Amino acid sequence: MPAARRPGHSFPSRARGPQLAQVERQAPVPATGKRLDGIRLGRITGGQRRSCEEDVIGVGMRLGDLLVRVGLVTEQDVTKALARQTEFGGRLGENLVVTGAIQREVLEAFIHRIPSEPANIAATGIDESELLSLLMKLIYSGRLESTRQFVDAIKLPYVIVLDLIQMAVDRQLVRTLGARDPDSLVDMRYVLTEEGRRWTVDALERVGYVGPAPVTLDQFTEQVSLQKPTNEIISFDRIRESFRGLTFDDSIVEQCGPAVNSGRAMLLYGPPGNGKSSVAHCLGSVFSDVIYVPYAFSIDGQIIRVHDPSVHVPISSEPVSDQPTHSFLRNEQYDARWMPCRRPFVLTGGELTLEMLDLRYDADGHFYEAPMHLKALGGCFVIDDFGRQLVSPTNLLNRWIVPLESRVDYLKLHTGKTFSIPFEELIIFSTNLDPEDLMDTAFLRRLPYKIEVGAPSPENYWNIFKNECDRRGLQLPREVFESIVLKITEEKGLELAAYHPRFIVDQVAATCRFMGQPPHFEARFIEYAINNLRVKPSKAGAKTASTAAKV
Repeated sequence: MPAARRPGHSFPSRARGPQLAQVERQAPVPATGKRLDGIRLGRITGGQRRSCEEDVIGVGMRLGDLLVRVGLVTEQDVTKALARQTEFGGRLGENLVVTGAIQREVLEAFIHRIPSEPANIAATGIDESELLSLLMKLIYSGRLESTRQFVDAIKLPYVIVLDLIQMAVDRQLVRTLGARDPDSLVDMRYVLTEEGRRWTVDALERVGYVGPAPVTLDQFTEQVSLQKPTNEIISFDRIRESFRGLTFDDSIVEQCGPAVNSGRAMLLYGPPGNGKSSVAHCLGSVFSDVIYVPYAFSIDGQIIRVHDPSVHVPISSEPVSDQPTHSFLRNEQYDARWMPCRRPFVLTGGELTLEMLDLRYDADGHFYEAPMHLKALGGCFVIDDFGRQLVSPTNLLNRWIVPLESRVDYLKLHTGKTFSIPFEELIIFSTNLDPEDLMDTAFLRRLPYKIEVGAPSPENYWNIFKNECDRRGLQLPREVFESIVLKITEEKGLELAAYHPRFIVDQVAATCRFMGQPPHFEARFIEYAINNLRVKPSKAGAKTASTAAKV
């Protein structure tokens, strides 16, 4: 029997059967009679065809990897499907369906969200002159020689790169050096001509972007809409699992779950040191779905770089070697201009300014860097320590009112042109200040989920302390724990906080190490640690407070 849809995943409902066949096809190879640098290629042999498909197009994405990553199939399912494929032929997806590893409609819905590989230059949506310019800059900057290297650098299919090379040859920008392997077209080598060098230097002065080919704004916005965080349904168990290693009441999980599934903004508030940032990190890691992030997108000839290695964690990244690479998961290939990633998680703090929420124009390179919240599309964007930014809370909130309400954000180019993008990401505000002092009721209304992360209960405080002692190899008698609680609450007048146990245990362990003693609790060591929780008030301050009280 086919496997049922896996709980926790939902997909757009507009997938169609033909889409499966369209996206799973192998990239075509040059047709008979194609000319390259004045050399007639003739009919491609079976060996050359396999070389083109396995070596060059290997820079693309792999269906098996992605299905395993999101948990729709297992590696054993893929191995079984590949064994059947060897015996009966067909595509990997079809064999997965036949072997019962996945239902056809689930597979088609998943494939529907994968960017299809462009069949020709027109299908890229980018002008051929821009693609030629980009390829020449990549060759010049990276000292590239072979067709294999060109494909890997520009992230376009082999046949499109062949067309661009032919254009370069016709314009006498490159010349052929020959092939290392006469049986492999992908090892054909080229070198820039003097005219090609001059032409490329001029291109670099006009636009300094050097990287994979961009997608169009329309392609980008369509893909963002296909991979909303709300497409993935998060269960109580998944959030509870993401909190593993942390001690929170289940009430926190019960409040966070609906907020995550709604895709609406949430506010985490409460006294410092109780795990608001930890909750935000856990919520950012609760997703298991795959999204596709472009290296860059283009609008009116302007390049906006999106991909950021510090934000976008790839699902799999295997370099293309000079020899054929055989992976049991390598099969159908897709548009390599998009990188399959985990949903991004971006954390900002007091350094956040309004300028960081706008496009950053590189006046020397003549291209743009996307703002952080655009890089976080499809994922989670956290504004930590809200209220302590350089920009006032009011100005920052005004910047977010329209995107939070309409789910659309507007960005402006230096030319004055304004364009819109879907605002599909989970926004989390985190603060230890009083929310009513930071924002008015109108904005509080736009934050439908307000979750207090308060002081731990005595039971949770004990559990946190026990975990920290186990981590450092200390014994914690109950009477020692109770004396610590008494000193903190009664003598110091502090409220219990979740950060106290680790702080105290680390300080006691450090003192023991300094004294050359094994880790253990001792009255004076505990006193030293608790004293470091808070600065003692000065005598002048105490006297001023006493005078003020009398007045």
